[in-house]
Amino acid sequence: MHIFNSEFRSRFNGQSRFCATLAATALTVTALTFSAPLAHASALSSDAKASIPHDVQQVIVVDYRAMLNSSAAKSLKNRVIPPELNRLESALEKSGLKVDADTDTLAFAAFRAPHPDGKGSEVQRIVGIAQGQFRTREILASFVKDKVKVIKVRNYNVYPMGSTGMDVVFLNQTTMVFGDKDAVRAALDARDGEIANFLTDGELVSGMASVESHAIWSILDAKGTQTMMKSVLGEASQLADYDTVKNRMKGSHYTMDFSNGVKFDMAVNMSDTITAATCATLLKGLEVLKKTQGTEQEKAALDSTTIDSSAGTLTVSYSSSDGEFTRLLSSSLFQTVVK
Repeated sequence: MHIFNSEFRSRFNGQSRFCATLAATALTVTALTFSAPLAHASALSSDAKASIPHDVQQVIVVDYRAMLNSSAAKSLKNRVIPPELNRLESALEKSGLKVDADTDTLAFAAFRAPHPDGKGSEVQRIVGIAQGQFRTREILASFVKDKVKVIKVRNYNVYPMGSTGMDVVFLNQTTMVFGDKDAVRAALDARDGEIANFLTDGELVSGMASVESHAIWSILDAKGTQTMMKSVLGEASQLADYDTVKNRMKGSHYTMDFSNGVKFDMAVNMSDTITAATCATLLKGLEVLKKTQGTEQEKAALDSTTIDSSAGTLTVSYSSSDGEFTRLLSSSLFQTVVK
Protein backbone atom coordinates (compact mmCIF):
# COMPACT_ATOMS: atom_id res chain seq x y z
CA MET A 1 0.00 0.00 0.00
CA HIS A 2 1.42 3.35 -1.02
CA ILE A 3 1.81 5.90 1.72
CA PHE A 4 0.08 8.53 -0.37
CA ASN A 5 -3.05 6.46 -0.96
CA SER A 6 -6.57 7.88 -0.93
CA GLU A 7 -6.68 7.95 2.87
CA PHE A 8 -3.51 9.98 3.15
CA ARG A 9 -4.48 12.25 0.27
CA SER A 10 -7.77 13.00 2.00
CA ARG A 11 -5.85 13.73 5.21
CA PHE A 12 -3.50 16.08 3.35
CA ASN A 13 -6.37 17.83 1.63
CA GLY A 14 -8.13 17.96 4.98
CA GLN A 15 -5.14 19.84 6.31
CA SER A 16 -5.88 22.66 3.89
CA ARG A 17 -9.57 22.47 4.70
CA PHE A 18 -8.78 22.33 8.38
CA CYS A 19 -6.55 25.38 8.31
CA ALA A 20 -9.15 27.28 6.38
CA THR A 21 -12.00 26.15 8.57
CA LEU A 22 -9.74 27.01 11.47
CA ALA A 23 -9.71 30.51 10.14
CA ALA A 24 -13.48 30.59 9.96
CA THR A 25 -14.01 28.74 13.23
CA ALA A 26 -11.03 29.90 15.28
CA LEU A 27 -9.20 26.58 15.28
CA THR A 28 -5.62 27.62 14.79
CA VAL A 29 -4.04 24.56 13.42
CA THR A 30 -2.67 23.15 10.23
CA ALA A 31 -2.86 19.54 9.40
CA LEU A 32 0.86 18.90 9.51
CA THR A 33 1.82 21.50 12.06
CA PHE A 34 4.09 19.64 14.38
CA SER A 35 6.25 22.60 15.37
CA ALA A 36 7.02 24.76 18.37
CA PRO A 37 8.56 28.03 19.63
CA LEU A 38 10.43 29.75 16.87
CA ALA A 39 14.05 28.78 17.39
CA HIS A 40 15.00 29.49 13.78
CA ALA A 41 13.21 30.22 10.54
CA SER A 42 11.79 27.15 8.81
CA ALA A 43 12.99 28.26 5.37
CA LEU A 44 13.62 25.90 2.48
CA SER A 45 17.03 25.75 0.86
CA SER A 46 17.47 26.39 -2.86
CA ASP A 47 18.11 22.67 -3.28
CA ALA A 48 14.78 21.85 -1.64
CA LYS A 49 12.86 24.46 -3.64
CA ALA A 50 14.34 23.18 -6.88
CA SER A 51 13.02 19.70 -6.03
CA ILE A 52 9.40 20.89 -6.03
CA PRO A 53 7.74 20.61 -9.47
CA HIS A 54 6.39 23.80 -11.01
CA ASP A 55 2.64 23.13 -10.90
CA VAL A 56 2.43 23.28 -7.13
CA GLN A 57 -0.94 23.73 -5.47
CA GLN A 58 0.22 24.02 -1.87
CA VAL A 59 3.44 23.95 0.13
CA ILE A 60 3.38 23.37 3.90
CA VAL A 61 6.60 23.84 5.88
CA VAL A 62 7.13 23.21 9.59
CA ASP A 63 9.97 23.60 12.05
CA TYR A 64 10.25 19.95 13.06
CA ARG A 65 13.27 20.29 15.30
CA ALA A 66 11.55 22.68 17.68
CA MET A 67 8.52 20.44 18.07
CA LEU A 68 9.45 19.01 21.45
CA ASN A 69 9.55 22.45 23.08
CA SER A 70 5.80 23.05 22.85
CA SER A 71 3.16 21.02 24.65
CA ALA A 72 0.46 22.43 22.35
CA ALA A 73 2.40 21.47 19.23
CA LYS A 74 3.06 17.96 20.55
CA SER A 75 -0.62 17.48 21.33
CA LEU A 76 -1.52 18.63 17.84
CA LYS A 77 0.99 16.31 16.20
CA ASN A 78 -0.29 13.31 18.13
CA ARG A 79 -3.84 13.98 16.97
CA VAL A 80 -3.38 14.76 13.27
CA ILE A 81 -0.19 13.15 11.99
CA PRO A 82 -1.08 10.39 9.46
CA PRO A 83 -0.14 6.88 10.66
CA GLU A 84 1.81 6.34 7.45
CA LEU A 85 4.23 9.07 8.46
CA ASN A 86 4.75 7.39 11.81
CA ARG A 87 5.65 4.20 9.97
CA LEU A 88 8.12 6.07 7.76
CA GLU A 89 9.67 7.65 10.83
CA SER A 90 10.06 4.23 12.45
CA ALA A 91 11.59 2.76 9.29
CA LEU A 92 14.11 5.60 9.03
CA GLU A 93 15.03 5.34 12.69
CA LYS A 94 15.78 1.65 12.23
CA SER A 95 18.13 2.70 9.44
CA GLY A 96 20.05 5.06 11.72
CA LEU A 97 18.25 8.38 11.28
CA LYS A 98 17.56 10.15 14.57
CA VAL A 99 14.45 11.95 13.41
CA ASP A 100 13.97 14.34 16.33
CA ALA A 101 17.67 15.16 16.62
CA ASP A 102 18.64 15.23 12.93
CA THR A 103 15.63 16.86 11.23
CA ASP A 104 15.33 20.65 11.23
CA THR A 105 12.59 21.30 8.69
CA LEU A 106 9.87 19.16 7.16
CA ALA A 107 7.92 20.20 4.06
CA PHE A 108 5.13 18.78 1.96
CA ALA A 109 4.24 19.98 -1.52
CA ALA A 110 1.06 19.03 -3.36
CA PHE A 111 1.50 19.44 -7.09
CA ARG A 112 -0.37 18.66 -10.29
CA ALA A 113 1.12 16.15 -12.70
CA PRO A 114 0.08 14.67 -16.06
CA HIS A 115 -2.08 11.55 -15.88
CA PRO A 116 0.05 8.37 -16.03
CA ASP A 117 -1.64 7.24 -19.27
CA GLY A 118 -1.02 10.63 -20.84
CA LYS A 119 -4.68 11.00 -21.72
CA GLY A 120 -6.68 11.53 -18.54
CA SER A 121 -7.00 14.65 -16.44
CA GLU A 122 -4.18 15.83 -14.20
CA VAL A 123 -3.49 13.99 -10.96
CA GLN A 124 -2.34 15.42 -7.64
CA ARG A 125 0.86 14.09 -6.13
CA ILE A 126 2.59 14.87 -2.85
CA VAL A 127 6.32 14.99 -2.23
CA GLY A 128 7.97 15.35 1.15
CA ILE A 129 11.28 17.08 1.82
CA ALA A 130 13.27 16.89 5.05
CA GLN A 131 16.21 19.17 5.88
CA GLY A 132 18.76 18.64 8.61
CA GLN A 133 22.15 17.12 9.33
CA PHE A 134 21.68 13.48 8.37
CA ARG A 135 24.04 10.59 9.13
CA THR A 136 23.95 9.51 5.51
CA ARG A 137 26.95 7.19 5.72
CA GLU A 138 25.42 5.15 8.54
CA ILE A 139 21.96 5.17 6.97
CA LEU A 140 23.18 4.05 3.56
CA ALA A 141 25.29 1.35 5.19
CA SER A 142 22.15 0.12 6.94
CA PHE A 143 20.31 -0.01 3.61
CA VAL A 144 23.11 -2.18 2.19
CA LYS A 145 23.10 -4.44 5.24
CA ASP A 146 19.34 -4.91 4.98
CA LYS A 147 19.70 -5.61 1.24
CA VAL A 148 17.37 -2.78 0.26
CA LYS A 149 17.19 -2.90 -3.52
CA VAL A 150 18.39 0.43 -4.85
CA ILE A 151 16.61 2.08 -7.79
CA LYS A 152 18.86 4.11 -10.07
CA VAL A 153 17.52 7.40 -11.43
CA ARG A 154 20.39 9.02 -13.32
CA ASN A 155 23.01 9.70 -10.61
CA TYR A 156 20.60 9.19 -7.72
CA ASN A 157 20.15 6.13 -5.53
CA VAL A 158 16.49 5.78 -4.56
CA TYR A 159 15.63 3.40 -1.72
CA PRO A 160 12.19 1.78 -1.20
CA MET A 161 11.16 1.89 2.46
CA GLY A 162 9.54 -1.51 2.74
CA SER A 163 5.90 -1.69 3.79
CA THR A 164 5.52 2.10 3.96
CA GLY A 165 5.10 2.19 0.18
CA MET A 166 7.44 5.17 0.13
CA ASP A 167 10.78 5.81 -1.56
CA VAL A 168 13.60 7.88 -0.08
CA VAL A 169 16.54 9.60 -1.76
CA PHE A 170 19.27 11.75 -0.22
CA LEU A 171 20.13 14.69 -2.47
CA ASN A 172 23.04 15.43 -0.15
CA GLN A 173 23.84 15.22 3.55
CA THR A 174 21.31 17.92 4.42
CA THR A 175 18.33 17.22 2.14
CA MET A 176 16.14 14.13 1.85
CA VAL A 177 13.20 13.67 -0.57
CA PHE A 178 10.49 11.09 0.03
CA GLY A 179 7.11 10.06 -1.36
CA ASP A 180 5.64 7.47 -3.67
CA LYS A 181 7.83 6.53 -6.62
CA ASP A 182 6.13 8.88 -9.09
CA ALA A 183 6.36 11.85 -6.74
CA VAL A 184 10.05 11.21 -6.01
CA ARG A 185 10.81 10.80 -9.72
CA ALA A 186 9.05 14.11 -10.48
CA ALA A 187 11.06 15.82 -7.72
CA LEU A 188 14.34 14.55 -9.16
CA ASP A 189 13.32 15.59 -12.67
CA ALA A 190 12.46 19.06 -11.36
CA ARG A 191 15.81 19.40 -9.59
CA ASP A 192 17.73 18.36 -12.71
CA GLY A 193 15.77 20.62 -15.04
CA GLU A 194 14.06 17.77 -16.88
CA ILE A 195 10.78 19.50 -16.02
CA ALA A 196 10.05 23.00 -14.74
CA ASN A 197 10.43 23.46 -11.00
CA PHE A 198 8.96 25.70 -8.32
CA LEU A 199 11.70 28.32 -8.69
CA THR A 200 10.30 29.25 -12.13
CA ASP A 201 7.05 30.47 -10.53
CA GLY A 202 8.01 34.02 -9.62
CA GLU A 203 4.70 34.83 -7.95
CA LEU A 204 4.79 31.91 -5.49
CA VAL A 205 8.50 32.34 -4.80
CA SER A 206 7.87 36.01 -4.05
CA GLY A 207 4.97 35.10 -1.77
CA MET A 208 7.16 32.67 0.13
CA ALA A 209 9.52 35.46 1.17
CA SER A 210 6.84 37.06 3.34
CA VAL A 211 6.08 33.93 5.37
CA GLU A 212 9.17 31.73 5.64
CA SER A 213 10.41 33.39 8.82
CA HIS A 214 7.56 31.74 10.77
CA ALA A 215 7.61 28.42 12.59
CA ILE A 216 4.91 27.02 10.31
CA TRP A 217 3.91 28.47 7.00
CA SER A 218 2.04 27.54 3.86
CA ILE A 219 1.44 29.08 0.46
CA LEU A 220 -1.31 28.13 -1.99
CA ASP A 221 -1.84 28.97 -5.64
CA ALA A 222 -5.18 30.13 -7.04
CA LYS A 223 -6.59 26.63 -7.45
CA GLY A 224 -5.48 25.56 -3.99
CA THR A 225 -7.00 28.70 -2.52
CA GLN A 226 -10.30 28.10 -4.32
CA THR A 227 -10.49 24.56 -2.93
CA MET A 228 -9.69 25.77 0.57
CA MET A 229 -12.23 28.60 0.52
CA LYS A 230 -14.97 26.34 -0.88
CA SER A 231 -14.55 24.13 2.16
CA VAL A 232 -14.54 27.13 4.49
CA LEU A 233 -17.72 28.60 3.02
CA GLY A 234 -19.55 25.26 3.09
CA GLU A 235 -23.12 25.55 1.83
CA ALA A 236 -22.53 29.18 0.92
CA SER A 237 -20.22 27.97 -1.86
CA GLN A 238 -23.26 26.40 -3.57
CA LEU A 239 -24.62 29.81 -4.43
CA ALA A 240 -24.99 30.45 -8.13
CA ASP A 241 -22.44 33.28 -8.19
CA TYR A 242 -19.72 31.39 -6.28
CA ASP A 243 -17.92 30.41 -9.50
CA THR A 244 -17.57 34.09 -10.29
CA VAL A 245 -16.24 34.81 -6.82
CA LYS A 246 -13.78 31.90 -6.74
CA ASN A 247 -12.22 32.98 -10.02
CA ARG A 248 -11.20 36.20 -8.28
CA MET A 249 -9.13 34.35 -5.69
CA LYS A 250 -5.50 34.76 -6.71
CA GLY A 251 -3.62 32.93 -3.96
CA SER A 252 -3.19 32.72 -0.21
CA HIS A 253 -0.84 32.00 2.65
CA TYR A 254 -1.03 31.24 6.34
CA THR A 255 1.42 31.14 9.22
CA MET A 256 1.49 29.73 12.73
CA ASP A 257 3.77 30.47 15.66
CA PHE A 258 4.15 29.13 19.21
CA SER A 259 6.63 31.61 20.68
CA ASN A 260 4.07 33.21 23.02
CA GLY A 261 1.00 31.01 23.11
CA VAL A 262 -0.50 29.98 19.77
CA LYS A 263 -0.94 32.46 16.91
CA PHE A 264 -2.44 31.85 13.48
CA ASP A 265 -2.70 34.29 10.56
CA MET A 266 -4.15 33.77 7.10
CA ALA A 267 -4.36 36.09 4.10
CA VAL A 268 -6.30 35.43 0.88
CA ASN A 269 -5.52 37.70 -2.05
CA MET A 270 -8.52 38.66 -4.19
CA SER A 271 -8.63 40.50 -7.47
CA ASP A 272 -10.67 43.36 -6.00
CA THR A 273 -11.77 44.92 -2.72
CA ILE A 274 -15.47 44.03 -3.14
CA THR A 275 -14.79 40.30 -3.39
CA ALA A 276 -12.54 40.41 -0.33
CA ALA A 277 -15.18 42.27 1.65
CA THR A 278 -17.90 39.85 0.52
CA CYS A 279 -15.92 36.81 1.62
CA ALA A 280 -15.14 38.47 4.94
CA THR A 281 -18.86 39.06 5.49
CA LEU A 282 -19.65 35.43 4.68
CA LEU A 283 -17.00 34.19 7.11
CA LYS A 284 -18.29 36.46 9.85
CA GLY A 285 -21.76 35.02 9.26
CA LEU A 286 -20.39 31.50 9.61
CA GLU A 287 -18.61 32.55 12.79
CA VAL A 288 -21.89 33.77 14.29
CA LEU A 289 -23.56 30.48 13.31
CA LYS A 290 -20.79 28.44 14.95
CA LYS A 291 -21.18 30.47 18.13
CA THR A 292 -24.82 29.46 18.39
CA GLN A 293 -23.90 25.78 18.07
CA GLY A 294 -20.59 25.54 19.94
CA THR A 295 -19.61 24.89 23.52
CA GLU A 296 -18.48 27.68 25.82
CA GLN A 297 -14.89 26.72 25.07
CA GLU A 298 -15.48 26.89 21.32
CA LYS A 299 -17.31 30.20 21.66
CA ALA A 300 -14.33 31.61 23.52
CA ALA A 301 -12.05 30.49 20.68
CA LEU A 302 -14.31 32.17 18.16
CA ASP A 303 -14.18 35.37 20.19
CA SER A 304 -10.39 35.24 19.79
CA THR A 305 -10.71 35.28 16.01
CA THR A 306 -10.58 38.44 13.90
CA ILE A 307 -11.89 38.44 10.32
CA ASP A 308 -11.36 41.50 8.12
CA SER A 309 -10.54 42.72 4.61
CA SER A 310 -8.34 45.47 3.27
CA ALA A 311 -7.10 46.46 -0.18
CA GLY A 312 -8.40 43.27 -1.78
CA THR A 313 -7.04 40.90 0.89
CA LEU A 314 -9.16 38.81 3.25
CA THR A 315 -7.41 38.32 6.60
CA VAL A 316 -8.10 35.97 9.51
CA SER A 317 -6.17 36.01 12.80
CA TYR A 318 -6.44 33.91 15.94
CA SER A 319 -4.44 33.72 19.15
CA SER A 320 -4.70 31.80 22.42
CA SER A 321 -2.64 30.44 25.27
CA ASP A 322 -1.07 26.97 24.97
CA GLY A 323 -3.54 25.62 27.51
CA GLU A 324 -6.59 27.01 25.74
CA PHE A 325 -5.42 25.60 22.44
CA THR A 326 -4.66 22.16 23.89
CA ARG A 327 -8.14 21.99 25.43
CA LEU A 328 -9.65 23.01 22.09
CA LEU A 329 -8.10 19.92 20.48
CA SER A 330 -10.60 17.78 22.41
CA SER A 331 -13.63 19.74 21.22
CA SER A 332 -16.22 18.40 18.79
CA LEU A 333 -15.46 21.32 16.48
CA PHE A 334 -11.84 20.22 16.17
CA GLN A 335 -12.88 16.60 15.58
CA THR A 336 -15.23 17.73 12.80
CA VAL A 337 -12.73 19.75 10.82
CA VAL A 338 -9.90 17.17 10.91
CA LYS A 339 -12.01 14.30 9.56
